[in-house]
Amino acid sequence: MNLQLQGKRALVTGASGGIGEAIARRLAEEGAAVAVHGRKEGEVDRVVQAIRQAGGQAVRVLGDLTRDEDVRELAEAARRALDGVDVLVNSAGTYVDSSWDEATPDDWLRVYDTNVVSAVRLVRELAPDMRRAGWGRIVQIASGEATQPFAFMADYAAGKAALVNLTVSLAKALAGSGITVNTVSPGIVVTGPLERFYRDQAARRGWGSSWPEVEAGVLRDVLPNSTGRLGRPVEVADLVTFVSSPLAGYISGANLRIDGGSTVTVN
Repeated sequence: MNLQLQGKRALVTGASGGIGEAIARRLAEEGAAVAVHGRKEGEVDRVVQAIRQAGGQAVRVLGDLTRDEDVRELAEAARRALDGVDVLVNSAGTYVDSSWDEATPDDWLRVYDTNVVSAVRLVRELAPDMRRAGWGRIVQIASGEATQPFAFMADYAAGKAALVNLTVSLAKALAGSGITVNTVSPGIVVTGPLERFYRDQAARRGWGSSWPEVEAGVLRDVLPNSTGRLGRPVEVADLVTFVSSPLAGYISGANLRIDGGSTVTVN
């Protein structure tokens, strides 16, 4: 299927690894020029070079998304390098294995700033350009925890719920502009940090030491799903790439779950 992304220009935040990297690579494979964002120069350059070696177009943009000035500078850098931005994917985020007793109000504010306000900063920078152009795509990467939170990591889940909410508000605010706004909510997806997170838990829970044993423990004790496995970054990237394309013009204000059926709801 031709997703008609040839000539489109995308900024993907948190693209130096994991889901963000998979999204940047997939968009580039479909013909989009991609600004790869991250904070660590070496990791961002690794992704940029991988995209270029595969025949795609990519540039590096660096910055701390919790700093207004950094966001202004990286948005302008992406605009200059790509001659504009048509697609914004807010993938950057953070999480900490914390309980209600452990997470302080400052921790909540820090997580909210990184996971929610950073997206707001970039929307404010780039949505006006898309409105003037009469076309654009904005995609938030949330989580199944936005709908079905765990007892732990409450600050993370609440922030992801805020992303789902702001997506609907923004979609309404941009109605008739040619811009669609959607959320993609993955379940548990195996990335490097996720694997390290659950390996640490495995030692405490007695799941075993091999990754198949750990994954089985997660599926049994944390988040069972209908597919009997955890997700992979490329699967999320495929969905995001479609939603970012002209073919998805009739999808807006949606929360699209890709979680193996772990979120049990009729909507």
